[in-house]
Amino acid sequence: MVAETTPDELREKLADDDELAVVDIRDPSSYASGHIPDSENLPAATLGPEVFDREWPAEVVVSCYVGKSSKQVASVLDDNVDADVSSLRGGFDAWDGAVEDGSESEGEADLGPTSPF
Repeated sequence: MVAETTPDELREKLADDDELAVVDIRDPSSYASGHIPDSENLPAATLGPEVFDREWPAEVVVSCYVGKSSKQVASVLDDNVDADVSSLRGGFDAWDGAVEDGSESEGEADLGPTSPF
């Protein structure tokens, strides 16, 4: 079972740790409507095995809509990358911290047409 990070824990980690990545697996339009600051949008439907070859920071927190899909993606990432991976408990719906609007500034990486998740 994959570990979970609460919104309060994530807020503290974001304030204290620069070796942390937040991966938002929601669709691009939901991400553009609002997301955790400095998170990266990697929609679950586009994730492929190439994602395992990326350079990952020491800790990764995966966020989805309500915390269900992120558990699956976090589990697969945890098995395949050298990082402490967890799922955001309650997903973006539970997040009560700062929110940014808009899509990522530069083009999004194409990580493959199919998802192993």
